[in-house]
Amino acid sequence: MEVVSRVESRNDYLNYEATLGARKLVEEILLVKPGESVVITVDTASDMRVAELTAAAVYSAGGEPVVIRYPTSSTSAAEPVAPIAAAIAAADVWLELQLGYIMHSDAFRVALANGCRYVNLTGMDVQMLVDTVGRVDYAAVTELGWALVRLLEGAQEIRITSPAGTDITGTRGDRQINLRGLPATQPGQSVMLSGQISFNPLEETQNGVVVFDGGAWPPNEIGLLRSPVRCVVENGVITDMSGPGTDAKVYANWMASHNDPNMYRIAHWSLGFNPGVPQLTGRIVEDERVFGTVEFGMGTKGSWLGGEAWNAAAHTDASMNTPSIYLDEEPLEIDGRYVNPEVVALCHKMGIEGY
Repeated sequence: MEVVSRVESRNDYLNYEATLGARKLVEEILLVKPGESVVITVDTASDMRVAELTAAAVYSAGGEPVVIRYPTSSTSAAEPVAPIAAAIAAADVWLELQLGYIMHSDAFRVALANGCRYVNLTGMDVQMLVDTVGRVDYAAVTELGWALVRLLEGAQEIRITSPAGTDITGTRGDRQINLRGLPATQPGQSVMLSGQISFNPLEETQNGVVVFDGGAWPPNEIGLLRSPVRCVVENGVITDMSGPGTDAKVYANWMASHNDPNMYRIAHWSLGFNPGVPQLTGRIVEDERVFGTVEFGMGTKGSWLGGEAWNAAAHTDASMNTPSIYLDEEPLEIDGRYVNPEVVALCHKMGIEGY
């Protein structure tokens, strides 16, 4: 897996800033209450400093932290072993930090059905905790997110293009636009890192070409895309994957290895706008939130996206650089930079470079 290297061996590296990030995560996003059981799952690829800081923040908030560490999986949505499934099924709150996340698995669905509040922070390291949580003004990011939601809800045809060759359209119909990263106020609520909205247009209206040239994971061999992956989409299904380099072949072979037609179904379209992620890192949760990016998910689709939900052997996400977005032919973003006046004003208010 290719990522931007930012390894820092000192345990005191950004420890004050990361402590603040862990407290914000526990107290302001997951809203941990005294006496609640909080399971933190990590794998051998995880940054254990994040797990320890988060566990300490849980304990300081009066919760009961339990950290579970196990071998790293190279894929997503795989069913965990029984002890992990049992632990998350009984938890009040669950933080998923491991690289091989188990969101979308049956164990995940059982945990949420039992009322567990959940956040997916797969692959989070100290730098990511500081940049995307500790230093982020959540109120401002949320304000921008709601503005984007309103604009998309006011449109029917959504078209996305990019210099690499993306040109795809979809009709929203009655599908909801979901703002991710809101506080976990309800039992069974699944939240994500702030700075993303997700939706899925009516499947039969999703047609065109999507070219991924940003980040992608899984498969584990990629992370940062070194060459573009071109996908032909017909009625919401990828019918062809190609590209000039090895990444396209690796991606296509990985998709085919599951022998599952649902892997080729588009599960969601997402817009990223976390100000703490100015560039790609190879860590998919960050790469989905590069400011101004567009990302697509394929494979398992959650019911929260609206319309039909389905299961697949796995779920994968991939992003594109410098996209343009048109809502009923009106530009929201051109070449990775928002141009809608309301959004531009909010970006300026947030101090985003270039606005």
